[in-house]
Amino acid sequence: MELKVPPAIVFLLAALLLWVGAWLMPHLSIAFPGRRLFAVLLVLAGLVPGIQAILAFRRRKTTTNPMAPDTASVLVTDGVYRFSRNPMYLGILALLLAVTLWLGTLTALIIVPGFVWYMTEFQIKPEEERLGERFGASYRDYLGRVRRWI
Repeated sequence: MELKVPPAIVFLLAALLLWVGAWLMPHLSIAFPGRRLFAVLLVLAGLVPGIQAILAFRRRKTTTNPMAPDTASVLVTDGVYRFSRNPMYLGILALLLAVTLWLGTLTALIIVPGFVWYMTEFQIKPEEERLGERFGASYRDYLGRVRRWI
């Protein structure tokens, strides 16, 4: 399976769909005290694993390009990668959930699971296939120890 759409674009499209859904269907909204504060906290929570993951890749001088996993020079399995095989995507998911809360839209009940499904099927699984080819048994062992998302 070929990687075609960069994850940042998938996130932006999902966020745009949330915004359009909130605009077109205001009756499908939620409001509660502290909703936007919670959204800001989710942004921060999403940035932490994402930044830690990027820094781990940079320290090891390996690629952070999600469109070219076969150019990875080293398998990173420590730090935040002990808890999730995809902390960058987990961070993006937290940002998408923050957008959901900020907008207060229930259209997220469709869009957010759709984002997770799309990322899993069309980004993560192809990455896993390529990384398995590149790193062999050590990657297969890592797959057995650490969950895909959380």
